[in-house]
Amino acid sequence: MAQFARPDTDTNNVDAYTDQAGGSTNLYATIDETVAADADYIRTVPDPSSDVIVFRLSDVTDPVSSSNHVLRVRAGTDQASGGNAINLTAQLRQGYVNEGTPGTLIATLTQSPISDGSFTTYSLTLSGAEADAITDYTALFLRITMTI
Repeated sequence: MAQFARPDTDTNNVDAYTDQAGGSTNLYATIDETVAADADYIRTVPDPSSDVIVFRLSDVTDPVSSSNHVLRVRAGTDQASGGNAINLTAQLRQGYVNEGTPGTLIATLTQSPISDGSFTTYSLTLSGAEADAITDYTALFLRITMTI
C-alpha cells in the first residue's frame, strides 16, 4: 500500500516565506494536500538569495523496500510580473534540528529554473542506496531552498 509523507509542521522559516495571502504561520497547511491545489501555496521574496524553509513530514512506516521512494515538489513562478528565473533545491533530510544541525541528507531534487507561468510537479525517485539510508521514517524533513 502506498504511503505519503506530507508536511505537518513548520520547522524552520529562515527567510520569511509566506503563504499566498502574506501569512507566515502554519505554512505546512498550504502545501500538505493529497491532491494538488494551486489556490494556496508558499512563496519567497522576489529575487531570493538562498532562501530556506524546512517542514517536518508526517510519520510513515518503514515499507521494508528500497524501491518506489519518490520525492515530489510542486512549484511555479511568475516572471511576467518582472521576477527573475528562480531555482529550486528540495532536500529530503532525516533528523533535521536547525541549520547548524541539519541532520542526514538523504536525497536532493534540483530544478533550475522553475517553470514560469504555471505550477509544475517535479519528482525524484530515490536510488536504492538513498532509500536504504532512511533509518527513521518518523524523523523526515523537507528542506527547500530558492535562489535566482
